[in-house]
Amino acid sequence: MVKYVEKKWKAELGAWVSIASYIALAISKLTVGSIAHSDGVKADGWNNFSDIIASVAILIGIKIAKKPRDHNHPYGHSRAENISSLVAAFMMMSIGIDVIIEGISSVFHPENESAPEPLAAFVAIASALAMLAVYSFNKRLAKRTNSQALAAAAKDHLSDALVSIGTVVGIAGAQVHLLWLDPLVAVLIGGMICKTAWGVFMETTHALTDGFDERVLTTYKHEIATVDGVKNVADIKARMLGNYVVLDVTIHVDPHLTVVKSHEIADEVERLMKKHHNIEATHVHIEPEKIP
Repeated sequence: MVKYVEKKWKAELGAWVSIASYIALAISKLTVGSIAHSDGVKADGWNNFSDIIASVAILIGIKIAKKPRDHNHPYGHSRAENISSLVAAFMMMSIGIDVIIEGISSVFHPENESAPEPLAAFVAIASALAMLAVYSFNKRLAKRTNSQALAAAAKDHLSDALVSIGTVVGIAGAQVHLLWLDPLVAVLIGGMICKTAWGVFMETTHALTDGFDERVLTTYKHEIATVDGVKNVADIKARMLGNYVVLDVTIHVDPHLTVVKSHEIADEVERLMKKHHNIEATHVHIEPEKIP
């Protein structure tokens, strides 16, 4: 239990680092983007603002997921993280659409645009370097805590760094009188925000509807079949509860085995799944093998 709480605390630390970074970057980019007349930097700032929402959602989910089981939640509160991610996906999509609409308007009305000042490029470069640092930090932390939410956040940090690099390209183009390039980058950034939101939505709904990778299930099945005493794996199902896998498996054993021996086989299946795949909850149902 202590180890579990420690992992959750470390995951919270990663979420706080993300939030602090995004707040600083969003304020800087929205301010400098307006001063330096860069639609790309402003769009990147809104991208970071949407990331603040996602990071807060992850933090709330992690905090709620730490709550122990109660009479209303016999399986615990792990799925709170999925629900908060779903809310974040809708908010991110809304921001992305707004950025796209504003960018398209600027692309088709270039007469209202002016070349961004060099300050905008420096902010974008600094942002890319900062995001690469946060990406590296949270990627390592996600591995140590086995937090899928933090791992997803780390991937988002990497895409944010690439977005900032793209913003620099748009600003450079505007300096050589390609005024349409900066707002075009804003449209592309808005598209990336929507793409990220859609990815979060699909992944979250897949988990909430008890979807599970069939290839991973096949791996589990083949490994369980190698356990001494298991004659056949009759059925296997798995689902995600937050970041944790719950595995249900039905195995056939020799019908002449004692209850104690059958129980030992079930224990060995549980130990195997915990050792190889870190699955804490493996429910084994034993049935006698049918004799022809």
